[in-house]
Amino acid sequence: MLAPCEIAVKSVIPAIRAYIAKELTQTHKMKQNDVGNLLGITQTAVSKYIGNVRGQAIRIDQTKEVQIMMNEITSKVVDGKILGPQLILEFCEVCKAARRNGLMCELCKRSDPTINVKTCLVCKSKSFACGDP
Repeated sequence: MLAPCEIAVKSVIPAIRAYIAKELTQTHKMKQNDVGNLLGITQTAVSKYIGNVRGQAIRIDQTKEVQIMMNEITSKVVDGKILGPQLILEFCEVCKAARRNGLMCELCKRSDPTINVKTCLVCKSKSFACGDP
């Protein structure tokens, strides 16, 4: 069985990057190289995110809460108010919100078919706070 963080690294984080990369390149008309520099990834990775080659394991914008959080991150990136370690912390907050909202349940089920996603509370538990001290 994979821990939720392992599943998130492979699905949620790439989905966040894809969403933000698309917003920065399409809505804000930024160049892929500039987006890559801001997000700490390569231009090639940005191209794969906006071309739907990466970051498609989960639709990260399924809930209003998560969508608002990602739009706020995008605005902060555009305004130059966030980068590096702070950006990573913001990604963690989006990931926690995605878990709370049950966006990862089906991915966890694929990882471990014995999980009953209707009764599993691992990601929704207050004691499960990845990234918190």
